Order: sequence, then C-alpha cells, then structure tokens
Amino acid sequence: SITEDILGVISIDLYLEENHDEHHTDFFSAAKEALIVRRGEPFRMRLNFNRPFNPNRDAISFIFTVADEKKPSPGHGTLIGIVPRDGIDNLGDPLDWGAGIEEHEGQSLQLLIKPSVTCPVAEWKLDIDTKLLGGGSRSFVLPRPIYILFNPWCPNDQVYMPIRDKRKEYVLHDTTLIWRGSYNRLRPSVWKLGQFERHVLECSLKLLGTIGRVPASYRGDPVRVARALSAAVNSVDDDGVILGNWTEDFSGGTAPTKWIGSTEILQQFYKTQKPVKYGQCWNFSGVLTTIARALGIPSRIVTCYSSAHDTQGSLTVDIFIDHNNKKMDAETTDSIWNYHVWNEVWMTRPDLGVGSNGLNYDGWQAVDATPQEASDNMYRVGPASVAAVKNGEILRSFDCGFVFSEVNADKVYWRYNGPFQPIKLLRKDTLAIGHLISTKAVLKWERDDITNSYKYEERTDEERNVMLKALKQSRHAFSRYYLNDSFNEIEFDMQLGDDIKIGENFAVVVAIANRSLQNAYTATGQLNCDTALYTGLNGQEVKSVNFEIEIQPEASEYVRMEVTFEDYYKKLTSQANTDYEYFAQDDFRVRKPDIKFTFQGDVVAKQPVDVIVRLTNPLPIPLRKGTFHIEGPGIEKPLRFRIAEIPVGGTAASTFKYVPPYAGRASLLAKFSCKELDDVDGYLHYEVRPHPDDIINPYRSSHNIIRRRNDVIA
Repeated sequence: SITEDILGVISIDLYLEENHDEHHTDFFSAAKEALIVRRGEPFRMRLNFNRPFNPNRDAISFIFTVADEKKPSPGHGTLIGIVPRDGIDNLGDPLDWGAGIEEHEGQSLQLLIKPSVTCPVAEWKLDIDTKLLGGGSRSFVLPRPIYILFNPWCPNDQVYMPIRDKRKEYVLHDTTLIWRGSYNRLRPSVWKLGQFERHVLECSLKLLGTIGRVPASYRGDPVRVARALSAAVNSVDDDGVILGNWTEDFSGGTAPTKWIGSTEILQQFYKTQKPVKYGQCWNFSGVLTTIARALGIPSRIVTCYSSAHDTQGSLTVDIFIDHNNKKMDAETTDSIWNYHVWNEVWMTRPDLGVGSNGLNYDGWQAVDATPQEASDNMYRVGPASVAAVKNGEILRSFDCGFVFSEVNADKVYWRYNGPFQPIKLLRKDTLAIGHLISTKAVLKWERDDITNSYKYEERTDEERNVMLKALKQSRHAFSRYYLNDSFNEIEFDMQLGDDIKIGENFAVVVAIANRSLQNAYTATGQLNCDTALYTGLNGQEVKSVNFEIEIQPEASEYVRMEVTFEDYYKKLTSQANTDYEYFAQDDFRVRKPDIKFTFQGDVVAKQPVDVIVRLTNPLPIPLRKGTFHIEGPGIEKPLRFRIAEIPVGGTAASTFKYVPPYAGRASLLAKFSCKELDDVDGYLHYEVRPHPDDIINPYRSSHNIIRRRNDVIA
C-alpha cells in the first residue's frame, strides 16, 4: 500500500551534548530534557527512517511553531516551514531560517538547522512532515521541547557582545555581587543568580507570555522583552514575581535581607504563579538579571548611591521651605535613597536611530524593576540608553528622563509662600545626587565604578551644559522656574565639614558670590541649623542667624555661624534613641563576621564531597535559634541547618554532602540569621575539576565542528 511506502521517521537523535556545548547551554538543568539552542547559529540532528531515504521521491519539511501561540502564522514569524537543501555550505541569510543535509547514510539523514537571528525567543514545537511524490504524507511530532534563546555570541544578533570575558561575566556567571550600604560605607553582598538551575529557564520564558504579555511575534526583540521584564518582575499591575515591602513588618513572607539569590524566588513563583513575599530594590534587580541571563541577554546589576526619586519629571529634587524656614514634608514628594539598585542590559537600539552629533544609543541600557513611578501606565523603567542619559537626551524611549534624575538631578530648595504665590529659588546643590555608581568587575570579585558612563564629571562645563540641555527639554514648571532662576548673577554656596564628631563645635559658612560685571546687590537671609532624623525628617531648631550684606560686582562675601556643643547637645538628646539605634545598627554591619566554607577532599564534577560551614559568634551574648541557609550550583532546594545556640566566643558548624554538577568555576553561598544577628553572609569561589569520564569527549572526534569555536566556557 501507499501508506507503507511513505517515508516515516522512527526516531530523532538531537545530539544534546554536542549542540549544548556548541551553543553554550550545557549548564542548564533543563538541558537533560530539552534541546536548548541560540538563534542565528546552526544545530545538528539525525533522523532515522523506516526505509532508505530517496531524494527523487521523498520530500521532507520541518514545521516549527511557538508552543504557546494560539494562532501561529508565517507572517508573524511564529510558524516556520523549511525544506532542507542539499549540503550545508549555505544555510541562507542570517534573517532567514535554513536547513541543509550534512550526510545521508541508508535509513538516516544528518542535518543542520539554523533559526533566524531575529526569531522569537520562546519554547518551540517541531513537526517533521514526510511526503511521497505521487501522493500521501506522514507527520512526526518531536516529543521534546526546543528552547531558542538570544545569542550574544552571534554578530548578527541584537544582543551580540564581542568581548569573550564580558560574555562569561554577563551571560554565563551564575553568582554576582550587589553593592548596598551607604556612599561612605560601601557593602557588597553576594547574590546567587542561578540562571541554570531547575525551572528557572522555563519560568523566564513563560513569564514573557503570561505576566509580560509580550505577543510571541515580538519576543525576539530584546527592547520589547527588557521593557516587559522590568514590569513583570514586580507585582504591581500584573501580579508579577515579587511583592515589594519597605515597612518593618515582613510577616507572612521572607524579609528582603534574608534572600540569598533568585533561584528560590523564581522556583516558588513558577510553582504557585503568585507574587513572592517580599522584596526591595536589590531583590528585584537580582531576579531581573537572572531572567535576562537565562534568556541570553547580557545583564548586570548597578547600584547608585544617593539616588534621586523625582516624582514630577522636573529633573530636580524639589524641597519646599515655609516662611519659618522649615521643610514642608507634605509638599516635598521627591526623595533621595541611600542607595538604589537597578539593572543594565546589553543590546543595540535600532528603534532610536542615530542622535545629534552621531550619538550612538547602543550598548548598556538601564532597566529598573523596582516599582517607583508608572511609565505608559505600568510600573516599569527602561530600557533607557545609558549613552542618552549621559548626554541629556531625556525624551528618548524609554524613561531616559527618570534615569537622568536618579543619577544627576540637582537638589533644589524653594521658598513656598502659599498655593497662589510664586515659588522662589533659595539654594541649589548640584553635587548631592548620584555617587559611586557601582557594578561587579568583569571576572573579578571587586567593584567597578561606572559613574562616568552615566554623567560627565561633576563641576565640569560638560556636566552643566548637559543639565541645561535636559532642563530645556523638560515640560515641567519647576524646570522652567529653575532655568530662569538658577543661572542668575548671585550664587550661594554652603560650606560644612562632613566629619563633624559629636562633642565638637563647628561652623557653617555661606559664600555669596556676585557674578555681575557691573551690578552691586544686597543679600538678605537667615542661616538655620536644625536637627534631622536619618530618614530626612526634620527635628528641632538648634540655632539661627539673620544677615544682610552688600556685595560689589565680581566680589564674594562670607556669612559665618558658630555652633557650639552646648547649642546642639540638649536638642540631640530628645532623639538620642533614634540616632543611637541607627548608628549601633550601622556599626554592627561593619563588624559582621564571615561565614567560612571548607571542602573535605577534592572537588570533582559529579562526585560527592563533604563541606563544612562555620560561623564564630562575634557578640558578647549567646546567639539563639539561628539558621544557616546555603545555595550553590546543583543544590536543588536551599539547604537549611538550624543551630540551637552559639555561646559567647563559640563556633557553630554544619556538614553536608555536595555534588558539583559541572566542571569549571563555581561559588557556594551562605546566609546566617537569628534574632541577635541578622543578614550575615559568606561565600567561597572554587574550581571544580572535570570528572575523568568527561575528559575524553566521544563526539569531538567523530563529527566536524558545527561552527568555529569562538569561545570556551571556563
């Protein structure tokens, strides 16, 4: 019968190990069950038939469809039909899918298939149709999913990253550092990204369609994908991954400081499809980096100290002072965070074209998943070209003005005399915002300062010119008032030492400069010294001095106020509790001990080794009911060890068996928490030797290599 004559596919060899090695996807936990490849580069497969293939009478076609697309269509790039050509020398244009027959032996065919370099990043299904010339056809459905990812190794991909060490750091490394603390006390904490762990890839791909609601046809566009992720990682608008919480009450969830990485958060979200409680900026940022790296978009975590939250889009942090020289908390909606953490993702920006003076918007793009302000009616930020931010191009898509304010707003004090009276500029501070912008260095466990990628150096003409350019583009009334007022002929500059110690006297000096070449001015004012809580809220007045002074053209005058210990000490005591608690907590942070790991033997891939984790009690009181929380590559669920008590001067230790899943560099991470001592962490970076069985790779010798090896994972 004809049916028996029709060529039938009996089985498919997906060469998982070889393809995953070539496509830098062999670390994924899902690589055991699925084919995971990167777009724009070919992968190999072998078809085994029920009879010999005859090119003169048998036709084969491959039908790829995006798995969750209800109505796949060729026009949207979500349904692809390809017929393999003979030979593999030319698999077609990078923008097209292609397939070629590499070898034909009896009842089997070996082929290379190349996904388009712009194809949707998604889970795909594959059907193989076989036809007999003269009638009749059969279809074979591949039982395994195929995941196609972005390809930073491919020069035609929008996320191509040409430098090998950067690809290792920003795509393949699964552990990183996040800077926290304050600008005078930087504190790195370790974060396990875990982009290769169980269900993380599946969760990341699913998130794009469900929470991110990115139509399948747009999932190949890294700009659309990054923007969707910045909304999907927070729970506002769409029940995304993490529920933010900036209170002190974390009941019903996990405190933000207790998370050690993204893996547990994403695995919990994948299982429950409900927002995970709770997170703050660094947790949002850690999770966004994990998802981006899992999908193949190079990504890094960025911390900005003294980061502005500009609620009105005026590019200024506006502080309103009443006629008694008191800060008006109700009217002052802008704020300054001790530090704020966001992300950068790497891609070209063909949607932005080329800017004035040939400005190129490609490269790092800022995205922020912490919910602060709505952008196009959703809580998200970016991708904002960092080059556009630096050059004051605040109207470029997306949210460049918001990011510009975070790193470079001017802090402006206004006199407010009532709702129907004009506001008056009292003082500006051009240096208050955006210090020590930090990220982890490439392949080193240290800080890389990237402040100059966001702004020109402070106190330079370029920086002021960019601020002027940006203010002129802002449509906010405050920006216009500031433009009209701020570049006038009288300038005030307050000088106050940063390192005033409690118990000392100090002086406040205001320099008043007249920039005019011909006009003399009289300056009238009042110098106030108030106490303030560390949250920025005002306390009591300590001292105030009125002044009136005439300043000749091109001259400067100084007003000085001496504040003695007696003036301020009594005023501080009413708030000594707040200050004392804060400084005590801050001091603790500096002196926190490290958790130490020790291996009891050689560290070899796929071979168990005993690990001891230890912590010595640094406090003069016992630590009770503590918990070690441990993560690392291949640890499916975080390990938790309860410690009843660590006496004063004592050391707690726990031992566990660990099986490293792969050779190369890796990191184990631990957190310890108890009531008396919280947020202590430690980590160990180590080298895993290859397992003897893996060193001789059988497929290397029997096959030609799919493409030139331009990288090795180490």
